[in-house]
Amino acid sequence: MSVAIVTGASAGIGAAIARALSVEGFDLALGARGLDRLEALASELREAGGRAQAFALDVSDSASIYAFYASVGEALGPVDVLVNNAGVCRPGLFAEGDDADLEYEVATNFLGPARLSRRVVRELRARNAPGDVVFISSENAVHPRTYQLGYTATKMGLEGLASVLRMELEGSGIRSTVVRPGPTESEFGFGWDPVLLEEILVSWSHWGVQRHMDILPPSSVARAVVQVVTAPRGTHYDLVSVMPERSADS
Repeated sequence: MSVAIVTGASAGIGAAIARALSVEGFDLALGARGLDRLEALASELREAGGRAQAFALDVSDSASIYAFYASVGEALGPVDVLVNNAGVCRPGLFAEGDDADLEYEVATNFLGPARLSRRVVRELRARNAPGDVVFISSENAVHPRTYQLGYTATKMGLEGLASVLRMELEGSGIRSTVVRPGPTESEFGFGWDPVLLEEILVSWSHWGVQRHMDILPPSSVARAVVQVVTAPRGTHYDLVSVMPERSADS
């Protein structure tokens, strides 16, 4: 059985990816800070006949990453697939923002995936084994959004990391792929101040980055990830962009 790590797996896109990979027969290592919900998901997958374990993971903390990776290896064995899904956004105007918020976005959205990917790639190369490293990006990487400078910049950086890694791994059998979703139904944005959210939507409309209010179901992103990691060897998806289709009444 192939072992797959999914970060940020406790809800939304991450949980959908975990469910989809479990159906495909992957043994799953689920990582997130919310361990209670993660345990519930792992239990759900096991009851459906899959193999899944939950592990505490804060991708903004290097010590947490290394402890997580060691625990996964002990419990499930060598990792074949990594899906870097965990991400955060601290919205606001750049000039009014907080240094700590920006540092947290960089640590979670860029440094964490980089550190975890390095460990997976090193192990795959040491085993001379094929594998997949998938980076869940955002349309922000190509359509920057006001009030999300840190999130936009880190997603741009993440796509740059994936591109260079793809070149460095050419011929190794290890694939580096970006899955770039548009607006998706998730907990992303929950808890944002309603007044700030209204300002944000007005600004996005002004800059033409919020053309309609339709959103993707998380399962659409999960389907793209499955397509990437189950592609026959010798086939490589560099980038899969997944966008919501505008409905007739939106």
